[in-house]
Amino acid sequence: MKKIYTTFKYMLMLTLVAFMVQACDNDSDPVDLNIVSITVGGLDLNGATSPTDVPSDASIIITFNSDIKTETATSANITLVQDYDQENIELNIVVDGPMLTVTPVSPLGSGTLYTFALSAGLLNNDDQPLASTNRAFTTVGTFSPAGMIANWTFEDTAEDIVGSFDPPASAIVDITYVDSRNEAAGKAASFNGNTSIIEIPGADALINTSDFTISFWMRTNSEGHVDADGNPAGHFVMGLGAFFGLQFEVFGGYNGAKFAIQYEFADGTTGAEDMWFPVEAQDNTNGGWQGWDFAKSITQEQMEGYLKDSWTQITYTYEASSKRGILYYDGELMKSFDFDLWPDDAAKKTTVGLKYAGAEPDVVNELALGFIHSRAGTMWDDTPWGGYDNATANHFKGQLDDIKFYHKVLTATEIQLMYASEN
Repeated sequence: MKKIYTTFKYMLMLTLVAFMVQACDNDSDPVDLNIVSITVGGLDLNGATSPTDVPSDASIIITFNSDIKTETATSANITLVQDYDQENIELNIVVDGPMLTVTPVSPLGSGTLYTFALSAGLLNNDDQPLASTNRAFTTVGTFSPAGMIANWTFEDTAEDIVGSFDPPASAIVDITYVDSRNEAAGKAASFNGNTSIIEIPGADALINTSDFTISFWMRTNSEGHVDADGNPAGHFVMGLGAFFGLQFEVFGGYNGAKFAIQYEFADGTTGAEDMWFPVEAQDNTNGGWQGWDFAKSITQEQMEGYLKDSWTQITYTYEASSKRGILYYDGELMKSFDFDLWPDDAAKKTTVGLKYAGAEPDVVNELALGFIHSRAGTMWDDTPWGGYDNATANHFKGQLDDIKFYHKVLTATEIQLMYASEN
């Protein structure tokens, strides 16, 4: 009996030793790499549905079950892609043991779908790969491409909400805030057509650039808006030193509108050019100016549908490399020009971008919303249509909303998506 017991004890000891050896061997096996949690702006990216209200400056934080091999945490293995054009977003990537923090270098666009991806090239310190993983999220708000330098939304304030261009308004005169074009758009700034104006200092910074986009929503109010002779008055919707910088106006007959903008030439001089869009517009294929490479011909009734008592999104872009200016109404191409098509001896063939060229006392570098230039300028003060103190001058009467400035050219797709999202 004693022999049997001794044999059993011996076998039990061998089993325990074998188990301990196996356990030690298991401790030395490579650890698989798995995700414990993943969030964007504090919102769960591992949930059943993709987050839709992600802040545009949010970071993505991934926690793994083991430490990440730092040299594999690269842009080759970690990507963030903008859905509508498949652009790769530049990222800052930081590894801290099992935690990975991924932050876009610049704020993302609003109302935009993004896909975040981790590839199998991402390893832990045991050289174990992660199974390829994709997660999607949408940033908060209506669609706006990234890169705005100024944005006025007029939610009971006349201040820029973006911050990269942030001087406070120097004057806000007789402005009220009313319901905008739809519930999602919130409020809009309303101008009375006689005295209303918003003035923003240092605004030459908005247009001194090679590439440029301005986009805004406008609704004119024609009721009672007449000149000194009782005829329909024009609307000076906005101006930065008038044509010495940038202006946009709607003609009194609602038969057209124009941007007048100052451009810089290769020799450092400047000159103004109009993006003039009348009814029955013509381009260089049907009798129009040789520099106009496209013009959509619309009737008076159609033009009034855009410019008279209706909300319209107005967008203008200029691209230095192509020397093209393009005008859109409600996301649709209306007219474009190409400085390369100007006469051979024209200085405008050398245009390099936009440039503010105003000089005091005629004009000052303030953006005026509601008039062609700020009240500090003296230009046209003695005219019935251009003097701010004349109630029947071409003051803007109506509403403005969602004014956006970019120092880049928005694509036709971006402009169409922005209109569809905001309409």
